[in-house]
Amino acid sequence: MQALENENDTKMKKVIAFDKYVLLTWIVMLGLCCQNKSKKTSETIQQSNLDELKHRPIYHFSPQKNWMNDPNGLFYLNGTYHLYFQHNPNNNVWGPMHWGHATSEDLLTWTEHPIAIYPDELGTIFSGSIVVDQNNTSSFGKEDTPPIIAIYTNHDHQGHDAGRNDYQTQSIAYSLDGGFTFTKFKHNPVIPNPGIKDFRDPKVTWIDKYNKWVMSLAVGQEIYFYDSKDLKSWNFLSSFGEGIGNHDGVWECPDLIELPIEGANTKKWVLLVSINPGGPNGGSATQYFVGEFNDQEFLIDEKFEKTMKEQHDYWIDFGKDNYAGVTYSNIETTTGKKIFQGWMSNWLYANIVPTTTWRSTMTIPREISLVRDRNTYRIKSIPVQTLDKFRNLLVDQNSVSLRTEIEKESDVPALETAEILFKTSADTNFRFALNNQIGDTLNFGYNQEKNSFYIDRSKAGITNFSDDFVKATNFAPRISDNSDITGQVLLDKASIEIFYDDGLNVLTEIFFVEKPLNELKITQMKVPGLKNFQINQLNF
Repeated sequence: MQALENENDTKMKKVIAFDKYVLLTWIVMLGLCCQNKSKKTSETIQQSNLDELKHRPIYHFSPQKNWMNDPNGLFYLNGTYHLYFQHNPNNNVWGPMHWGHATSEDLLTWTEHPIAIYPDELGTIFSGSIVVDQNNTSSFGKEDTPPIIAIYTNHDHQGHDAGRNDYQTQSIAYSLDGGFTFTKFKHNPVIPNPGIKDFRDPKVTWIDKYNKWVMSLAVGQEIYFYDSKDLKSWNFLSSFGEGIGNHDGVWECPDLIELPIEGANTKKWVLLVSINPGGPNGGSATQYFVGEFNDQEFLIDEKFEKTMKEQHDYWIDFGKDNYAGVTYSNIETTTGKKIFQGWMSNWLYANIVPTTTWRSTMTIPREISLVRDRNTYRIKSIPVQTLDKFRNLLVDQNSVSLRTEIEKESDVPALETAEILFKTSADTNFRFALNNQIGDTLNFGYNQEKNSFYIDRSKAGITNFSDDFVKATNFAPRISDNSDITGQVLLDKASIEIFYDDGLNVLTEIFFVEKPLNELKITQMKVPGLKNFQINQLNF
């Protein structure tokens, strides 16, 4: 494994106390500060392509054109992160799937490359994974060049349309040039379909303890496990999922990973499973299970299973727009955390969001670990720490004159990306309102009576393309019981990602405002109110 060095987190040290309820208003101008180096210039963009300016993100990956969904084949090698993705190169809606490809050295600025894997006689190329075969177990390598092996699902559309159940199979391809071009194995498929309708999304990992490759495969509403010594011949081991977890939709995009437990010198196995529909706020979402893998099967932790059945809140993200996420192979942080990245959309409306030349964005990559939570475990997610080098302090408490019961403004430079950091008491409601001059508003905050966080995007720009997009305020039951709530909010033109309580609660959602949001209004209902506050400009 290659390690990613962690940098120190931004600290907030100033404290503000208030005598009454507090109403704070800051102006945060959001103007275009820079353009992702993979993006086109705006000089020749026509009226029909204005979404390039209004909604295309700056530090989240989006394709140069046409459709994108699930992240695929995430891996790291020689200083470069590789992101592959489900891609329709001919239209801005879901269609014949290819593997698109992009790379980054910091997980925040991306360069897009030509399509990596094309459809073939076995079908289109659905989701899968990539491993670096360091020991050349597959025999595809040459001399000092370990092969990079893609494991993916072939989807036979003719078989699907004919009503057969065996139209999805698992295949492999190898690369000897660092993951830019692939040669398909001549004896594909490596796992034929046994007659099961939903049979897809292989995620493969090497387990040193057992000296073998293990595959997690989504099969109906279960996960099948297989093992292999050479990535070409696979043996069925066991299944997991019957009667456990959410079963309101089909299971997809599994990921079996071992995560460190913070504060303990030990690890637990975690199984990520995306489900559609069935998410906590409707549509697509990703649930997780904690337990052990014993060479043959995944055994859920008994206390975890008990609390899961009681609470139903084991989601990696409670927002509506984080789906099909998986982790990068061949890397972990210096403390053993995995790097996770998801698709920032929801199948309820993904095909009809109001962009034209391109559709969909990826979430910011996140470092994930486990924490003990009473008698069980929780996943903790924080933004990847390479974000540190792009921060520039914009606003802190001392830069704004604060008074009770009146609105104040602060003069700040214009920008279109921002990070908001805060700490506040958990015994009072609070609301953040991001506004612009034409009346768009994006609200998020905390309801103390319900002990829940929320996002309301019902008035945040364009919403008439889907009732499912705005039919309700989206809630997340608070997990932490600390007396203070911390928050880290990341904005990028058309998306918001909120990490509460050091990442125990995460909410990710997209929105489509007509003009940049340029006002931040914070309402606290009673003392002690907001304790720490800071805004960082993010320069790329």
